[in-house]
Order: sequence, then structure tokens, then C-alpha cells
Amino acid sequence: MTGSLPPGGAVLDLNELDARWADAWRPEQVAERLDGIGTPWCVAAGWALDLFRGEQSRPHGDLEIAVPAAGFPEIRDRFPEYACDAVGSGRVWAGAGAEALAATHQTWFREPASGRFLFDVFREPHEGGTWLCRRDERLRLPYDAVIERTVDGIPYLIPELVLLFKAKALRPQDQADFDGMLPLLARARQETLNGWLEFVHPGHPWLAKLAKLAKLAG
Repeated sequence: MTGSLPPGGAVLDLNELDARWADAWRPEQVAERLDGIGTPWCVAAGWALDLFRGEQSRPHGDLEIAVPAAGFPEIRDRFPEYACDAVGSGRVWAGAGAEALAATHQTWFREPASGRFLFDVFREPHEGGTWLCRRDERLRLPYDAVIERTVDGIPYLIPELVLLFKAKALRPQDQADFDGMLPLLARARQETLNGWLEFVHPGHPWLAKLAKLAKLAG
């Protein structure tokens, strides 16, 4: 992703966005279309936490998946009937060209006839088969360490990383996701999340709760 956004791009109001995302796909719909694809991919954000849980815990306003940036063309080729819009800084570049794609990391797949959005693709930084954290590229892991699968084979981002990404904005739903997930995370996962938070977001308020749990665990 480059440092500056291209000219243009439309600003969509929240009501319009809600309406156009109202029929977003579920993880199994994307997984069916991506079956057998070569590039690593995974469900991200709130849906990833629910795939880890094994059940849906709350409504989701959209569906987000993550792929290494170089693998995006493979994803795109599986959905030739849909348009791709680049998204960044609250703006949308419809039918994005190379310049808009290079300057952003989000891509909304859109049904041309209705204008409804189906799912969001994060084009993530990487070095070959190594995943790089978009927030701090010093955090890097092999893809098989950041992706787990449901019993049905749907890949999802591990919850420790989902929560790390949610820690930045700390919206009410992000706080609720943290509070709901923490009791479900084994001690090793809590320790991993604690270390990554200290690395990427030192002084984050979640660290106090993780420290309290560590003390209780002895």
C-alpha cells in the first residue's frame, strides 16, 4: 500500500452503507467459491471469532477476509461476475484501477446490478509465505501459524490476532468481543495476546485485565 490516496473516490453515508451491506455473504459462501485456491486466505474480524467459537454470537454488518496482497488476483478470478471497489479513509473507488488498489488495502466486492456489497478483502503485507502485521511489520509469522480451520474446513484468523487488530479503534463492539472471547482463550493464547499488545499497543487498557487473569492463574 502506498502512502497517498488517488484523487476521486465517493463518500457513502452510513445509512447507505448499512443498506448496501444488509445482505452480505456468510463465511461458508465465500469458502465454497474459494475451495482449492492456492493462495492462503482466511476469514477475519468478528466472523473469525465466531468461527473459533463454533457458533454465531452476534449480528455481523459485513464479512471480511484476508489474503496476501500478491495473491489477490487469484481471489479476484474466482468472482468474475462481481465488481471490485477499493476503500480507504472513508472513500470508495468504484471499479478500482491499479492506482487505487496500490494506495489502499481494502476491496469491497459488489454485485453490479443491485449495488449491494457482498464481502470485503484485506490485501495484507507479506514476504513470500510470511505474514506481516499491517500495524507493525516487525510482527511476522508463517501463514500456518496465523490461520486455523473450522471442522468444516473454513480458514479463519486466529483470535489473538483478531483482537490485536480490534484493539486499535476500541469501539463498543470491539470491547464486547474482547470481553466475550477472553474466557474462551487458553492461557497460552492469553499470554500471546498480551505479548503482542505490549509490542504493538503498549499501555493498552486490555493489558490490565490480561495481567489480572495471569495473576489469578498463578
